[in-house]
Amino acid sequence: MEPLPTPTVQPHWLLLHHRESELRILDVRWSLTGGADEASYHVGHIPGATFVDLDRTLAGPPGPKGRHPLPDPEEFGRTMRAAGISATSRVVVYDQVTGAAARAWWLLRASGLEQVAVLEGGLEAYSAAGGALSQRVPDLPPGDLNPSSFTGHVSADLIPGLQEQGYMVLDARTHDRYRGVPNPLDQRPGHLPGAKSLPWTEVFPQGYRLHPDTVRERLHRLGHSGEPIIAYCGSGVTACALLMALEGAGVKNLHLYPGSWSEWAADPSRPVELES
Repeated sequence: MEPLPTPTVQPHWLLLHHRESELRILDVRWSLTGGADEASYHVGHIPGATFVDLDRTLAGPPGPKGRHPLPDPEEFGRTMRAAGISATSRVVVYDQVTGAAARAWWLLRASGLEQVAVLEGGLEAYSAAGGALSQRVPDLPPGDLNPSSFTGHVSADLIPGLQEQGYMVLDARTHDRYRGVPNPLDQRPGHLPGAKSLPWTEVFPQGYRLHPDTVRERLHRLGHSGEPIIAYCGSGVTACALLMALEGAGVKNLHLYPGSWSEWAADPSRPVELES
């Protein structure tokens, strides 16, 4: 059995392997403004794919911990088992290049799975490569994935102390949001004190990873010299795409701040920085 390329996979690889019985495929089409797009899944999806609702499965209810806090591990595991995912599964996740697939990738990795990849270019790239779509909802045998917790994340309260220890904090939002340009998405403008700006779209443009050397060079220009990294975004979704690109470049010791700016900015006692 050919190993699954990670952390991303090219459309041609999936075209060759999507019918393999042990491979699981997740459709995580979602947008910030429209939410989960299950309707489009039923119009047509990659054969064998199971739809996963980001807001219901890949996140807990919005509240003090942010717009997309981590889901309950038991609830997440139940949905993944229903999608046929086991502790030894190989999983490919795709979206329409919104970062949602990377959130599923991160959660599965944080649950202990190693063979998980995001489809580069999303569904459009698969179709452009000649992939036919299906309307059939797969009937898969249940899996056995049973996570009790998620690894690789940090809480808001820990971040200042970790920064004092040398951790680098990266903001995956656009440069404008990082600088503090008012916008309807952020409750307060600005960024975490000491954070550096590295938008996820700059290392994963149009859903394709930059060459690892280019990613490492971008980090170097920000002052990175091997220290651990914490990534955040607006609500903990697209920061996962940044972490995926960094992992693909061989960067180690990566952490997600799940609450991200939607949690940090909601607490008026937490300091923020603005950049002119």
